[in-house]
Amino acid sequence: MSVQFEEITKETLYIALEIINSNTDYNVLENGNAKRELADMEKAFLNSVTTSVFIKLDDTYIGVIDYIMESPKDRCPWLGLLMIHRDYQGFGFGTQAYSLYEGEMHKRGLERIRIGVLKENGKAKEFWKSLGLISIKTALNENGKEIFVYERLFL
Repeated sequence: MSVQFEEITKETLYIALEIINSNTDYNVLENGNAKRELADMEKAFLNSVTTSVFIKLDDTYIGVIDYIMESPKDRCPWLGLLMIHRDYQGFGFGTQAYSLYEGEMHKRGLERIRIGVLKENGKAKEFWKSLGLISIKTALNENGKEIFVYERLFL
């Protein structure tokens, strides 16, 4: 069984909300609230800046990925979010989804990708390190929270 991507639309936004709200620990770290609202999802996933897709396992929605092809700050592509529904964590689906994403970025001729991980998110830092991404600096995200910037170079 392998994962594939499907665009998030207004009609499927409620599914993204369910996935995000299954990860209450992350929500508290990210914005101080265990649960998010549909309006939050619309702002995050239905905008003209980022690409937002579901991670699907056959016909089941198991996660979301949100990314930008070129950040205006550093002109690099950034993976903003890769989240697997709590019920599907620990089975390697996050690794499969990242591999699919990385393959697509590599095919587009990109030299690198970057991600930001909240300082307090130890589980995510270990995940990204296990996939070969390297911490290159710290910065503040749009909410003023400290993040570790990880990067993966394609050689």
